[in-house]
Amino acid sequence: MPAKAPVTKKPAARKPAAKPALSSSKSATEVKPAKPKPAPKTPVEVLSLIDEKPKKKSLPDAASVPPPVPPAADAVELTEDGKQIINIKPPIVVKDLAAALGIKPFVVIKDLMEANIFANLNQTIEPAVAAQVCEKHGFVFEKEKRQTGAGVHKAEPVVAPPSEPAAVVAADELESRPPVITFMGHVDHGKTSLMDFIRKARVAAGEAGGITQHIGAYSVDHGGHKITFLDTPGHAAFTAMRARGANVTDIVVLVVAADDGIMPQTEEAISHAKAAGVTIIVAVNKTDLPAANVDRVKQQLQEHELSPEDWGGSTIVCPVSATKGLGIDHLLEMMNLQAEVLELKASPKVPARATIIEAEMEPGRGPTATVIVKMGTLKVGQAFLCGMQWGKVKSLIDDLGKPVKQVGPGMPVKILGFDGLPKAGDELMVMDSDRAARTLSEERKEEERKEKLAAPQRATLESLFDDLAADQRKSLRVVLKADVQGSLEALVQALGEIKAKQIDLDIIHAAVGPISESDILLATASDAIVVGFGVKTENSAATAAKREGVQIKLYSIIYELIDQLKEAMAGLLEPELRENVIGHAEVRQVFDLTKGIVAGCMVTDGRILRTARARVLRRKQPIYDGGISTLRRFKDDVKEVRNGFECGIKLGDYEEYEAGDIIEAYTLEKVAQKLE
Repeated sequence: MPAKAPVTKKPAARKPAAKPALSSSKSATEVKPAKPKPAPKTPVEVLSLIDEKPKKKSLPDAASVPPPVPPAADAVELTEDGKQIINIKPPIVVKDLAAALGIKPFVVIKDLMEANIFANLNQTIEPAVAAQVCEKHGFVFEKEKRQTGAGVHKAEPVVAPPSEPAAVVAADELESRPPVITFMGHVDHGKTSLMDFIRKARVAAGEAGGITQHIGAYSVDHGGHKITFLDTPGHAAFTAMRARGANVTDIVVLVVAADDGIMPQTEEAISHAKAAGVTIIVAVNKTDLPAANVDRVKQQLQEHELSPEDWGGSTIVCPVSATKGLGIDHLLEMMNLQAEVLELKASPKVPARATIIEAEMEPGRGPTATVIVKMGTLKVGQAFLCGMQWGKVKSLIDDLGKPVKQVGPGMPVKILGFDGLPKAGDELMVMDSDRAARTLSEERKEEERKEKLAAPQRATLESLFDDLAADQRKSLRVVLKADVQGSLEALVQALGEIKAKQIDLDIIHAAVGPISESDILLATASDAIVVGFGVKTENSAATAAKREGVQIKLYSIIYELIDQLKEAMAGLLEPELRENVIGHAEVRQVFDLTKGIVAGCMVTDGRILRTARARVLRRKQPIYDGGISTLRRFKDDVKEVRNGFECGIKLGDYEEYEAGDIIEAYTLEKVAQKLE
């Protein structure tokens, strides 16, 4: 090849004839000198090389650039349903996400705009937003954790755990579990007394006012079969608690008194049970009383679409007596029989899930919760996530107050180890590790915080007028403390239903636990009263309340608390002045005396009192209103003139009486206002 000779020989490298070779279309490998020590180049040759570089490294047309492709098949991580997993460590940049998805960036920007998120190529987005974009294109987004000395941890899903177990439970792993049975019904129809006889414990004797204030979960053994009972309060204020009881139960035992029949709370319990889709067994209690009428109760049940079995229906009706124990064994047999029909089964091997029945702050224990395990086996030491709270099971206490190591499906237990107080009705889920539980808990709390901040309230003209009207309204401010979360929810709901046109009830703080000094300080700053339900007052709080003059009211029965707060609200209202007309007098003649003009009158009805107020009516229109300065019979001053007698009347400084005027006497009475 004659072209290579100038390149290989050292003298030829300095000749000007090499210049055209540098500008030729040959590749860079051909132009590059082969010797390790090339001779210095002249300035002309250097400039020629600079001109050549852009030509050799020029970019192709943008339309011909192929889109970025996802990783190779051997590096792709797939889910169980075959979707590819995209792993990006925050911060997540839009162009990086587009490259990972294998699509052009403007497509990602378009997807973000559809979600009302405006970002350019170099801006970052939230992991939840990235998960939505990935899901739209058929990918699953996971954010990577930091690298440690041991390497990269497994990618952690951004989304919350599913509501159902990921693994499919085999049929041979399912085992029979105890039924969860809820007692519902009207107040004082004998629910707790019936439970009391079954459990052989005097629970009702320890309840204030003889009514159940909390939800309690208990377990009994009958005929070798475990049965879990859920006792719910019967008062109307505990609607939410009864609804929550119906949602976790399998069978509802509707307790109806044979002498009272179906009452409003009974109808409410029927509605909750039907809405939850659970089986209803009716226990007609108090059948030993002389006024008992079981047939009337059955007729009322039929009106509510609960036809008894002996009347051709499908509802089991058991006449019982909680005081004498009549029919209790038959009722328990029907419960076991119905549980067999329902074929209640659960796997004890899957990760445990439970429902919070009640939560409270216990001194020395911190946040505790009573739960009923729905599936799996809950063990000591397991990490869990419950709503926005997380924790690790420090201790499990059964319904008898004894510590246990583990609890299976359908059983009640009290859990210690929450980092905060959970809400009644939340679902508890066992997690793989403390770290996973804590991370998801923090994400849920952050999402709730963002939701609260995302909706700013804008001022409008109407809202300004409402604020002005609200400032003129009186308000009863309350700091509310309760012993358990369920009671607190029920009280807040019941007090929120107290509506009055003249005054507002403002709950400035509601929490679980004893009344503390901080509650007193809050009440002092807000000019509020402190109301406690089933709680005690700390010594420091009592001292602070006496010093600051804050009133503390303690209650143990819910309807007493509600009634007294209503009375307190009515007491804050100004008394209403009510006018009572007591008599009329007709002006017959006008007298001009030394003390002024006096109207000579005849009392036509009622009476005229010296201490009363009066108005002058002319052609039924009032023209003067004032107090009676003079009331005389002939020359004597009198206190009262009755119907049919003549008298002289002078009203204040009024002197323009005319014959035919009517003087109407009335009194003003202060009447305490009632809530409307």
